[in-house]
Amino acid sequence: MTGRVHLPVIDGTPVPATGQGHEMPVPADPLLDQFARRIRYLRVSVTDHCNYRCTYCMPESLIGEMSFEPRSAVLTFEELERVISVFARLGVRKIRLTGGEPTVRRGIVDLVARIANVPGIEQIVMTTNGHLLDDLAAPLKAAGVSAVNVSLDTLDAERFAKVTGRGDLSRVLAGIDAARAAGMAVKTNAVALYGVNDDEIVALCEAAWSRGATPRFIEHMPMSHGALYEQARGIAAVTIRRTIETELGALVASGASGGSERKDAGPARYWALARDPSREVGVISAMTDHFCDDCNRLRLTSTGALHACLGHDDALSLRDLVRAGGSDDDLVRAIGGSVTGKRAGHTFSDAPPTTHMMGIGG
Repeated sequence: MTGRVHLPVIDGTPVPATGQGHEMPVPADPLLDQFARRIRYLRVSVTDHCNYRCTYCMPESLIGEMSFEPRSAVLTFEELERVISVFARLGVRKIRLTGGEPTVRRGIVDLVARIANVPGIEQIVMTTNGHLLDDLAAPLKAAGVSAVNVSLDTLDAERFAKVTGRGDLSRVLAGIDAARAAGMAVKTNAVALYGVNDDEIVALCEAAWSRGATPRFIEHMPMSHGALYEQARGIAAVTIRRTIETELGALVASGASGGSERKDAGPARYWALARDPSREVGVISAMTDHFCDDCNRLRLTSTGALHACLGHDDALSLRDLVRAGGSDDDLVRAIGGSVTGKRAGHTFSDAPPTTHMMGIGG
């Protein structure tokens, strides 16, 4: 589910683990790739399990083809803490916890507290469906989560249940309110699809703003080898912006897209209403206007597979290296090899990855 695993390569030579022959030197700058992109942001999937069955990610119809990883294959808290410590030593400052659904991982609050105590980690954020957030928001904030992105594809309860398979809109809205009450920054995520929410784009913006959150829209991406992807259903970023402008007035580029925060920012580009700059909206335009040139992210799956890009299947198993007795310097060499091999960009249109979104964490 995490794709093909291979050893990293530096200067054409596979990187050996401790005790496996001549060791390559630690790269001078392991988190700087060949395109001068510096990695400061690590997305960490803590589980591939989820309590929802969203139609664009993990529908019931594909569950038979999606095998969940056994508990023994999943990184323990101790392993996660160690790996994240190595990334922090190299310069990673932001950790995003994902899934599956991260809040279903037993002990998630304790894990957050562990990560918060790692020297060098400055920000811990989470992407969640919000179903359990009403109860968990305050403990997560106290443990160290400063912000959450909450999936909110529609404001219609019946549609919501259909899209999510098992979701309860009222619980998610309560979770958003709880996160705001706890002092978290909140963004809402909607996968923009014709026939699902094309008639709710403005309503989703206004609902988010009314709750003190920032709305975001995500272009549909062809994961799972394109099995869940229908190009005609996806709403392009330019259409999203024009829809908002038609009803609410002109949008201007927002400071959230640049400035001092950009070095640790994610892929969204932000606009604000010209008449009210406090009302921002983000769009993740992976298909029509990609953001690969300034990608600053790596992804670690729940089983320890390190992906340099969401759009490619190849990955490196840090779990296997750790469990084989590899040293921290072995991890540095491996991470450096993965970053060196990071491609210029994705190839979604020509070669959709076979990786499932629930496995790589989005």
